[in-house]
Amino acid sequence: MIKEKSLHERILLFASDQFMRLGFSKVTIEEIASGLGMSKKTVYKFFPSKEDLLRAGVRFILNGIGRKIDEIVSSPKPVTEKLADIMMLVGRQIGKISRLNTMNLQKVAPEVWKEIETFRREQILSKIGRLIEQGRKEKVFREDLNEQVFILILVHSVQGIITPDVLAQAPFSAEEAFKTVIKTIFEGALTDEGRNNFHVFDSPISISH
Repeated sequence: MIKEKSLHERILLFASDQFMRLGFSKVTIEEIASGLGMSKKTVYKFFPSKEDLLRAGVRFILNGIGRKIDEIVSSPKPVTEKLADIMMLVGRQIGKISRLNTMNLQKVAPEVWKEIETFRREQILSKIGRLIEQGRKEKVFREDLNEQVFILILVHSVQGIITPDVLAQAPFSAEEAFKTVIKTIFEGALTDEGRNNFHVFDSPISISH
């Protein structure tokens, strides 16, 4: 049983990496089996089709992100720090999420794409929204804050700046970019009390992958 679980994970991790690096359509089961030094029959034993393998790989990635978000939300930290931690997590995972988006899944695997969109809506955006609402009740966020616009600015700013392509050409690090994005956006949304108590960057952070 342990050996089978290990084999299942090996196939899953290797195939997910191949899909994200090369694209779903360009990778075959034969190539996955060859890269792992096993037969196609062994791969098909765990995953009946390439689509099943893709779906399992995407769920593996999303479940990992979901668990970390739940840990952040249930932590005793102040609401502003929880939000910053979630955005930091998004920053760490941006490479994986970006590669999933560029795999043209909407056309080649619409059901898998639907799962990604559902996860983004229910596990990321809705939980960010609940934290903002909590912050508003605690008088940390301004009463006139437009929650939906704030979320869009927050998510798209992080996704648009903290990417390998942008950072490779920029004279600043991922940490510097993240701090600037979060501080700039938060300072416009926080109350005076919220700004005075926003100490999330008092110590060094790391958003390495």
